[in-house]
Amino acid sequence: MAERSTAAVDVADNDGEKPSAAEAETAMTDGAGTEKKSGKGPDAEGAENKTAAAAQASPPELHSGHKLARRYRLEECVTRLDGFSSWRAVDEKLRRAVGIHVLPADHPRARPVLAAARSAALLGDPRFVQVLDAVEENELVYVVHEWLPDATELAAILASGPLEPHEAYQLVSQVSQAMAAAHREGLAHLRIDPGSVLRTESGQYRIRGLAVMAALRGISADQPQRTDTEAIGALLYAALTQRWPYENDAYGLPGLPKGVGLIAPDQVRAGVHRGLSDLAMRALVNAGATASREESPCTTPEELSKAVAAMPRIRPPEPSFTPPEAYQRNGYPRAGYGQPPTGGRRPGPTRPAPVPPPPPLQTRTGKALKWSVSALLIAALGLGSWQLADTLLKEESGSGNSNSSGHEDKDKPKRTPKPIKIVDAVEFAPDRKPQAPGNAPKTYDEDASTVWRTRSYYEGQPLAPYKKGVGIVYDLGSEQTISAASIGLYYGGNNTTISLYATDSLRPSANGTDPVGSFKKIATTEATTKTANLKTDGTVKTRYVLVWLTALPYSPPEADFPNPYKQAITEVKFTG
Repeated sequence: MAERSTAAVDVADNDGEKPSAAEAETAMTDGAGTEKKSGKGPDAEGAENKTAAAAQASPPELHSGHKLARRYRLEECVTRLDGFSSWRAVDEKLRRAVGIHVLPADHPRARPVLAAARSAALLGDPRFVQVLDAVEENELVYVVHEWLPDATELAAILASGPLEPHEAYQLVSQVSQAMAAAHREGLAHLRIDPGSVLRTESGQYRIRGLAVMAALRGISADQPQRTDTEAIGALLYAALTQRWPYENDAYGLPGLPKGVGLIAPDQVRAGVHRGLSDLAMRALVNAGATASREESPCTTPEELSKAVAAMPRIRPPEPSFTPPEAYQRNGYPRAGYGQPPTGGRRPGPTRPAPVPPPPPLQTRTGKALKWSVSALLIAALGLGSWQLADTLLKEESGSGNSNSSGHEDKDKPKRTPKPIKIVDAVEFAPDRKPQAPGNAPKTYDEDASTVWRTRSYYEGQPLAPYKKGVGIVYDLGSEQTISAASIGLYYGGNNTTISLYATDSLRPSANGTDPVGSFKKIATTEATTKTANLKTDGTVKTRYVLVWLTALPYSPPEADFPNPYKQAITEVKFTG
């Protein structure tokens, strides 16, 4: 199938030079970045002429607050170069954040950008940041795309250190599969780098700028599949080593030492997963590397995704814990397998284990005694059953004489549950990534149309390991004995797991590994409808109650909530 993305751009830069550190820093702002330097081949003069024409095209006179199509309000300019600008904006019709690329209609790249955006919009793959609109009006061309406020650029993640093997495996697996799907539809990216790959809070990787970034920068490639495959290999290399696999520093990462060529990741940094190291080298063969173990290079995203699938699956690391010290029955500690004796000293002579006595009641006399006791028990049970039946019959016959006492019991007032007033509420976010902190009071305002919503997640049954849970702490004004709670939910379905905890304050401190480990659990339930009813044993008195959600139901994606797992709380009521 013809490559639609390469048809959408008309400037060729084929010398393969990587951007400098300054250019990489610009690339991290919105994925547009800086164009590769012009090559010196036969088409270099034409490329330079078109680049100069793009530079001469005056960027639109726009400012914060300007509206496009009476709908998109520009908020902040994140990139302005080569005659186009990129903005963070607000879609006032759908009340959501969006990103917008704007350039003059007479810009030499305006038509290619429109063609690339419309082709990318037809793909509709959720692994890519979606193109929402591509319009030409009022002498402007602008492309509207998703804005993901909860996502983090890969460049920012790598600034804090290399990825664990499981995370690096997920990165190369998801990106290679996404690009293989795009190339099957004739679309290429040509600018995959740490600034164009985002990781959402749910752990999903998403790619922005498919075809559009190359069109904006005037980039094309003779072999777009090899170009994208090499770029994915560079991402994996950087994720394993925290170094850029070329001599120049880029994207906040140091380059390789000059003059030594490309070194395998497991030779750059100790402890690198050997299989992932080999995979990175097989993808980077386009830059002159030699694939280790004599395996064939990967020259297309499809080949790379198949190579990833053929690897043994890399599982996430198990949570670390310190096992308790083992003890013998006599109270002396003993060493387990592979554990040295206490204190590092050689063990002295050990006391022989006491010989257990023989099992009781194994002699002839013991067996007779056992049968005698069994017979007595059977007789006692029979006598007790007869006495119980006789008592029930007497009560039934005398029921007419006990009507007066029954009326007395009915006259006793039954204890009715009393509603407990909520005086304040604060969202509990132990990982410092709140959901909607300003909306917590809406859950007790007696208005079911106002809600506190969670974000949407790629996995939600349960939320862990991406997130331990989400919830709200309620202040009841004084210590109260809670007998029940009713939680109104916006989404039904299987299933919402909710627990109640008694805390010591409105803003309690939490343990990092188990944020609710220090709180007392007083109730839990799994709701499948839009109301969760929880009952307690009525013995716990507390002023502060945490409503904690650890599993969210599946619901169809929405405009501001693209992932399938989410929930919202409408009203919370406590009774005592």
